[in-house]
Amino acid sequence: MTIEPATLPTDIRPLAVERGALRDSARAHLSHGGGVLLTGPSGIGRTTVLTQLAAASGEFGHRVLRCSPSPTERESPFLGLIDLLTGVADDTFGALADHERAVLERTLLRSGSPAGPEPGTDTASAGERDALLLRIAVRKVFAVLADAGPVLLVIDDAQWLDRPTTQVLDYLARRADPGVSVLAALCTGPETAPPAHRPGGCADAFDLCPPPVRTIAVPPMTAHELAELLERHDHPSWPRPVIARLHQASGGRPRTALELSSALAEHVRVEGAGSPGPDDPLPVPDSLRRPVLDRLGALPASARDTLVMAGAAVRPTVELLRRAGRPSAAADLDLCVRHGVVRALTASDHGTVRFLDPLTPMVLRAETPYERLVDAHRALAEASDDTVERAHHLAQLTAGPDPAVATRLAAAASAARRRGAPKTAARLGRLAAEYTPAGQADVDIDRRLTAAEDGIEAGDLDFARRLAHEVLGDAERPADRVRAWNVVIDSCGQAMAEISDVFPEAVRDAAGDPELLAQLHYRMSWRAWMVGGSAARAHDHAVRAAGLAARTGDRRTELMALTQQAALELFLGLPEAETTLTAALAAPHDVHAMTHHNGPVYLKYRFHLVRDELDEARAELRTLVYRLRQRGSADSLSHCLIGLAQVEIERGRCRPALTIARQSLRIVEEAGLSQGPAWYALSLAETAGGSLAQALTAAEKARRHSEDDDDRLFLPRALHAEGRIRLFSGQHAQAVELLRRAGELESAQGQRDPATRRWHADLAEALAAAGAPDEATAVIAAARHQAERLGRRGVLATLDRATAAVDATRGELVPAARRLERAATRLRATGYPLEEARTRAALGRVRRLLQDETGARTAYAGALRIFTKADARPWITLTRTERDRAQDFPVPPAETGSWSDRLTSTERSVVARVAQGATNREIAAGLVVSVKTVEAALTRAYRKLGAKSRVEIARMVMTRPTA
Repeated sequence: MTIEPATLPTDIRPLAVERGALRDSARAHLSHGGGVLLTGPSGIGRTTVLTQLAAASGEFGHRVLRCSPSPTERESPFLGLIDLLTGVADDTFGALADHERAVLERTLLRSGSPAGPEPGTDTASAGERDALLLRIAVRKVFAVLADAGPVLLVIDDAQWLDRPTTQVLDYLARRADPGVSVLAALCTGPETAPPAHRPGGCADAFDLCPPPVRTIAVPPMTAHELAELLERHDHPSWPRPVIARLHQASGGRPRTALELSSALAEHVRVEGAGSPGPDDPLPVPDSLRRPVLDRLGALPASARDTLVMAGAAVRPTVELLRRAGRPSAAADLDLCVRHGVVRALTASDHGTVRFLDPLTPMVLRAETPYERLVDAHRALAEASDDTVERAHHLAQLTAGPDPAVATRLAAAASAARRRGAPKTAARLGRLAAEYTPAGQADVDIDRRLTAAEDGIEAGDLDFARRLAHEVLGDAERPADRVRAWNVVIDSCGQAMAEISDVFPEAVRDAAGDPELLAQLHYRMSWRAWMVGGSAARAHDHAVRAAGLAARTGDRRTELMALTQQAALELFLGLPEAETTLTAALAAPHDVHAMTHHNGPVYLKYRFHLVRDELDEARAELRTLVYRLRQRGSADSLSHCLIGLAQVEIERGRCRPALTIARQSLRIVEEAGLSQGPAWYALSLAETAGGSLAQALTAAEKARRHSEDDDDRLFLPRALHAEGRIRLFSGQHAQAVELLRRAGELESAQGQRDPATRRWHADLAEALAAAGAPDEATAVIAAARHQAERLGRRGVLATLDRATAAVDATRGELVPAARRLERAATRLRATGYPLEEARTRAALGRVRRLLQDETGARTAYAGALRIFTKADARPWITLTRTERDRAQDFPVPPAETGSWSDRLTSTERSVVARVAQGATNREIAAGLVVSVKTVEAALTRAYRKLGAKSRVEIARMVMTRPTA
């Protein structure tokens, strides 16, 4: 199935996940009229999103009229309307009656007479009449503009819009004319109080938009988006932990983040210091500090003291604050809620105090004398019955090493780890190491390594790597050194090519210890597959790791190695894969292995997938995702979401898949993990339920990330994703290049089960469309042999569709139709709705070439019905385009004894269109084949008919045969 290549832009910049989705949603809504209201606090980026949407609407032919009122202008009558109509020429008012035009021109200050009733008239009645005339006149002006093309009214900071303009726009919204839509932005933060004359600010802004109205909250930036923002504004390249702190302190608000980063850069320059440590306060510039102090200054002293105590606590609750010496905590916090400083307390939060602005506790801490902070931490330590909370406050009260405090911090880290809070565990573990006395070197090293391993689980890879290298500078025992090397290896993610020099050193440090060598061989298995590109060598390492671990009693390493062994045996098409997985799932279990994305429970879903057991695969992943959300690593959660998104796509649930894929990318961006796999999943989800343009952007990013990491494990998948998009968009030569490369990489790695990476049918279809049917046949034959040996029914069905594509290219349309009917039936039986619909669309194409218009309509209708149920938006568009375009080039029925008897169905269709004057490109578009296929068919037709030009072809077709 193809669309014209021009439909797929090549210059689209990658969009941020959340804001890209927001813009797509808003743009789609506005394309059908109505209104969109963007909401969010000050500095969140509403104006930027609004400007981007306005620019995109202008590019798509909208007449954009904009106003941006400010707080000082809300008492200036009609200033908003004047701004909106500034670019509208006076001759547009020609359709107005004289009295209507006079009122409008006075209001817009385009005439010498001031706005208002004429002298000598009753003021009240004349004012009401002029107000009505003005509204009618403005509506007529917009109707005139809409006749020339769609009009978009853009209103930024709608809360400051003057009341007379608001009334005019409200009138227009309730009598919306086709072709006029409204895009408005409204600040909803606590720092922006609505004007006195408009007590319901948000509701009034909602009334500015004609129905249907879509209200969209502009989301905070992710940490990754914030890093890109700082880079675009030439800010320092802060380390990821600093980016994370800037993101947390700013609440994801871009303007706030830029000001904090500038203040930090100035502080570093003046002080001559490096990046701040995790416990060093961030400098808050006066521009951000002053509004916070103004809000705090409006509170009584008691409420401010309660806020100081709340800001010092790890998890402040009303009950904790009461026990810590604030008996009026509830009343104080209620007052703070009314002043917009903290969120309203809810039962679901168990009375937890949450600041509306993350800067508030930072400013409070900076403005509070040190002695009062110490008193607050002491009171909280005594009042808290939580191990983690108490240890945190004790650390704040202790200066220098203290074995008792270190022990309590280590115990608190263990408690946080058991709760599924690895980030907290890593921070407390590092503090425990810092408070460990100098004479306890072994304990200090163990605590640092434990904190580093917690950092891996939390996704703080820089933190983990830094601690591991510290240990390597101090440790002498082989077990400590290999453990540190393992942290270094695990912290590199997909980029294992960057640490090629680590393994020889780690093996040397292992000094022949079988337990340590088991851990290293497990990691060498991953490197052999990801970097070396050899599943066979990776399998050897995994087998050796599992054997060594079993011999030394290291159950965790044994389970992880067995899982890796089973995955490789599945990929290699070895029959023992099921047995190995069963061994990995057998008791005794290890909690870490059972919840890890490289563990046996996760691998079970992939075994279900190759057996076409989609519901079972989904159930496994949903259970694992639930457990990981409660307590698990960011890396494992991201990979499980990637798998779940793929399963949802196969099951025909495109919108949930898109949401899940975006969640996965957001997690890896914020955690600083390798992004190639997440972009790959997003490209699949966009192809199924988003847009092909965004899918191409995501696939290209997945390929670039995998190439940068030298990750040969995910690179073929990224190439496959990009190749499919090129195939669906009619760029067959590019699709062949990408899919062929993906197939070569997978085959070189040793793939012998086509169900593990399903690229074979797509490559064959691309080759057939590009005019290489023999190569396509060879690809199909090799894959079919493997699929039949392993009983992969879903793969065999897609290979039938690919075979039909080859048959159609060769003009064998009747066998092609039969194969497609059979393939669609098998795909329905195995539960692949999108693949079934794709096959039915191909059947509609072949039926049309056979001049079976009824059969073609039925096939297209069946495909559209499935695509619509799945919410597969790109496929709905592609199928409708193909169905409708083909009707523009009807093929005349063949006549007995005519020129058509000597031609195949494809050749006859091409010749008929040549006779109608169509170009080769137009013929390719109408038949939904490549230009190369048209050229080949036309060459054969010239030879069979003895024609030498298109003119002779046309003459033969137009001349009726003699009896």
